[in-house]
Formats: sequence, C-alpha cells, structure tokens
Amino acid sequence: MKFRIILTGIMVIVLSGSSANVVAQSKKPGTVKKKSTAPVVAKPSLVSAEDLTEGKLLISKSDCMICHGMEAKMIGPSYLSVAEKYPLNAENIYGLSKKIIEGGSGVWGTVPMTAHPALAPADANKMVKYILSLKKP
Repeated sequence: MKFRIILTGIMVIVLSGSSANVVAQSKKPGTVKKKSTAPVVAKPSLVSAEDLTEGKLLISKSDCMICHGMEAKMIGPSYLSVAEKYPLNAENIYGLSKKIIEGGSGVWGTVPMTAHPALAPADANKMVKYILSLKKP
C-alpha cells in the first residue's frame, strides 16, 4: 500500500512537471493538493470607503450642486460625465483637486469654475475620489 502511494505521488510530480506545486498528499491514493504559484499581493487602495462617504458629505455641504448635477449637465458637467472622462488615479485626483481649489476653465466650455481657496486639499481629494468612483463599469 505504501509503495502504491509513493508511486502515485511520483507519477503526479512527473505529470505536473514540477514538484513545487505539490504541497501534500491526502490519504486517498491518487489525490494531490496543489499550492497556487501566483503571489498573493494586495493592491494598495487608492480610495477607501471612508473617503467616499466623506467626499459625498463634503459635496452635499458645499456649493458644488449649484453648478453640477449628478447625471445632468447644468452650468458645469455632471459628476457622471467627469467620472467617465477621468480614470480614478493619483494624477487625476491631484489635478482635479487643484482645479476645485484654484478654479479653471476651458475643459468643459468657456464658463469658468469658481475657485474654492478655503477648501483643504485633503477634502478636495475626498470629493474628487467620490466623483471619480461614480464611473459605471
């Protein structure tokens, strides 16, 4: 019986082409548990649930909704249009946060966006993260 288990194990190793995948053999002959060769690496999160909640709250307490609608263009583009145009990445979070604080024009038309110099950069970042998270898959 032991010979049969060993022979089965050797056959599995030869057939799989590598002994690195074999972790353990169960008591049943011919069954082998394999270890995944893919590394388990957690991607750093660019946006947390807390960021999104705070970003939404900050927008609701600001004057943003005077010019921007969630789905419809008003004076400025809708939040969904912004999310479709800009991928959620560090460069866009920085650039759009800066635009909220400093104001700007030309990307969505000739009407300038009002500057918000009293807004903390961290708060602007949360607002942008919330807006960019609205992109539909």
